[in-house]
Amino acid sequence: MVHLASVPNDSDINQPLVKGLDKVKLERNPEDEDATTSVYGSRFAGEELPKHEMPESQMPKEVAYRLIKDDLSLDGNPMLNLASFVTTYMEDEVEKLMAEALPKNFIDYEEYPQTADIQNRCVSMIARMYHAPTHDDDDNAMGTSTVGSSEAIMLGTLAMKKVWQNKRKAAGKDFSKPNIIMNSAVQVCWEKAARYFDVEERYCYVTKDRFVIDPEEAVNLVDENTIGICVILGTTYTGEYEDVKTINDLLVKKNIDCPIHVDAASGGFVAPFVVPDLEWDFRLEKVVSINVSGHKYGLVYPGVGWVVWRSPEFLPQELIFNINYLGADQASFTLNFSKGASQVIGQYYQMIRLGKKGYRSIMMNLTRTADYLAACLKQLDFIILSKGSGEGLPLVAFRLNPKHKHEYDEFAIAHQLRERGWVVPAYTMAPHSEQLKLMRVVVREDFSRSRCDFLIADIKLAVDTLNSMDKKKLAEHTSRLHEQRVKGRKSIHSHTKYKGEKHSLQGKTGKVRAQIKTAGWARADQDRHMPFVSRLEIAPTERSPRKPVTLVSMRFSTGAGSYIDDLK
Repeated sequence: MVHLASVPNDSDINQPLVKGLDKVKLERNPEDEDATTSVYGSRFAGEELPKHEMPESQMPKEVAYRLIKDDLSLDGNPMLNLASFVTTYMEDEVEKLMAEALPKNFIDYEEYPQTADIQNRCVSMIARMYHAPTHDDDDNAMGTSTVGSSEAIMLGTLAMKKVWQNKRKAAGKDFSKPNIIMNSAVQVCWEKAARYFDVEERYCYVTKDRFVIDPEEAVNLVDENTIGICVILGTTYTGEYEDVKTINDLLVKKNIDCPIHVDAASGGFVAPFVVPDLEWDFRLEKVVSINVSGHKYGLVYPGVGWVVWRSPEFLPQELIFNINYLGADQASFTLNFSKGASQVIGQYYQMIRLGKKGYRSIMMNLTRTADYLAACLKQLDFIILSKGSGEGLPLVAFRLNPKHKHEYDEFAIAHQLRERGWVVPAYTMAPHSEQLKLMRVVVREDFSRSRCDFLIADIKLAVDTLNSMDKKKLAEHTSRLHEQRVKGRKSIHSHTKYKGEKHSLQGKTGKVRAQIKTAGWARADQDRHMPFVSRLEIAPTERSPRKPVTLVSMRFSTGAGSYIDDLK
């Protein structure tokens, strides 16, 4: 998801950095033009980097590289960003493969047929991992790659809506009021999908004791206008798996014709290896489509996602576009067209390099590390809100014990940890339970037991530091944190025209699912990813901004490389 950027006016550009002072202008030494032996001896090091208009002249490549690298050094360390599910480590060999594929436009199947076939292989492997039907020679499961789960969710929503509309048209009934049922703790891309495609959102709200969808309530919300139910395999807040099987069984028992889409963005590469007997996928007859993020526990850099349908029955033909102007006939179901091939190649590398045994080993290690962290935090008298022992994602959601009546809250702890380099988000629960504050640590592949011990020591130190403050000092500290959260550094991403909207859950309730507040400011949770689909494939038949920003994108997680290329 990309924020909506506001283009500065001339008056904004001309404002000095320090109020009351004109911009400092230094006399340029004519010899500087020829001084290229040192980046910092060149004239470019003494000038502002271009921010608003493309410069007329060039700069040496080594200077551009160094100055942009210096700019990026102000970002946080991705490995210490425990707010994000997104992969931050890959082996050197796959990084080399991905770098070599950067010039390839993935959508050009005629020019790059082997790359396209690699996507086919990935689709087949993922579909079979989710027990897609492969026994009928006249029918095929199908799927496609995306730029992340958000695009996959958009495509899944479109397919469910079109199937529902076609049935209503065939029956001569009204098809103007579709609705979709979901937990109020869904990621924001679900709200966007409903809003963009004119589908009414119907929420099963969480409670102070239940943070997932209630199966009975969800099924009771179904009516003749329901296009489907979204069920999450690993929620953003606590990592808990929602009960897909119970919802499926209730629909079957009550003979209700309503499909299920499983949002397995986070859990789709975890559950099959940690809890293989858990029934949540195509083993259940009402599950018609599944999305998963390759750039989360699929262990690939952002952004890549996947969406798979049980059968062409659930992906209407009118959504598919056949094209041949790139030199070959292609069936396309996508929200965009051109995209790089690197991430798809990275996914294929991981699946054949690790195999099921490798993924199982990694996911079991992560689960054990999460359980160890939870046990240590419990010993420090935190309340653990997430599930352990593989019953949820390898993450730990926790909160302060209210019986101690601390003078500080979870946001103060997050700020203390940020001063030590950790990004551990503090946030409030979804609407109807937003008075509950909690923190969350996502255990990723590169979060080893050793690094976990460092985090535990720093959490203990943060709590001890806050406990050592007297009431007056703590009040001043809390007030300062609040001021930083409210004011912070002026956001350059928001546009005043779009502030104060009332149509989203944030606008209605003051709470948005994907907003993670940490270190005294608000961060965007990098959980979900909006894909950019490429091509429809048939499986073979054989058994963080510092303040909330305005968003207008059809995707969420993407790599930063393209922006850097544009800047150079």
